[in-house]
Amino acid sequence: MYLKKVPGPRAVTLPDGTIMTRADLPPAETRRWVASRKAAVVKGVLNGLITQEEALERYALSEDEFREWVWAVSRHGEEALKATSVQKFRQS
Repeated sequence: MYLKKVPGPRAVTLPDGTIMTRADLPPAETRRWVASRKAAVVKGVLNGLITQEEALERYALSEDEFREWVWAVSRHGEEALKATSVQKFRQS
């Protein structure tokens, strides 16, 4: 079995003890962003699985958009990433 060479770690241990791998990240061609996919990208970046630059390039995100995801998760949890909850958790 051969493993493709990738920069950075293949897996990281999250603070809750679970292991996150690159396979847990959404596909690069993702166009429909649900809260769980956004949260997976944020977790991957915050825990060192991929760099922020790699995430922005891979998913064609703007820096501001990604920063909003991180802010929402840090303040209100994954629930704040849902499109139906935007008004409830909007920044003042």
